[in-house]
Amino acid sequence: MRLKGKLAIVTAAASGMGRAGVERFVREGARVAAIDISPAALDQLVADFGADKVLPIVADLSTADGARDSIDQAVAALGGADILWAHAGMPGPASVENLDIEAYRKAMDLNVTSATLGAGQVAAHMRQRGGGAIVFTSSISGLVGSMMSPIYSAAKWAVVGLTKSLALALAADNIRVNVVCPGLADTPMKIGFTGRNGDPAEAAANEAKVVGAVPMGRLVKPGEVADAVLWLVSDEASFVTGVALPVDGGFTAR
Repeated sequence: MRLKGKLAIVTAAASGMGRAGVERFVREGARVAAIDISPAALDQLVADFGADKVLPIVADLSTADGARDSIDQAVAALGGADILWAHAGMPGPASVENLDIEAYRKAMDLNVTSATLGAGQVAAHMRQRGGGAIVFTSSISGLVGSMMSPIYSAAKWAVVGLTKSLALALAADNIRVNVVCPGLADTPMKIGFTGRNGDPAEAAANEAKVVGAVPMGRLVKPGEVADAVLWLVSDEASFVTGVALPVDGGFTAR
């Protein structure tokens, strides 16, 4: 019960890593406001983990109003906030040539702006409760360049910079800010990286290429990322802030 009595908010909460995080937070004693764009997936989350533990909030976090309002709704529903895992993100365009500017803006808004606005909305509420823990989701592409995802890489580098800056700005308020940097994960979003052209053979080849570059020889599991986040938001990491933690099987160790 490492999070007993804690009030937690998770964005992109209804599938993949976010869902794994909700499961762990609930198991460890937290009540969780789960924010996601899919009402059906949120309904399943509540059915699986209990309406007394999971409070569903439907929102489009690629919009400024959605990013701000969903955090306000979450705080109101919970009665405060101790934890924010700002996990929402998307791959974005695969190339800067002939760039679809609307697709670019949406990717930057979901990956960077939603995280920034989420932290901005929740900080005052954490301060009122004597502190808190914020975790963002970046990527190995926020630590090293990505040939296949330059826009995603740019966005995730921004999230790492945001983390380190907010860690300094909020330390005096006892608000810790960290970021997890997963490798390619076995989640529904995987195909958005490996198979943008809709060719299954190309997707399989790209996945094999990624796995071949991972020293531990496989993709990361959603639960492994959620376990890292659980530690970062727990009191076991009470003196850890400003850290970009790879969960990548050694990919960035080179």
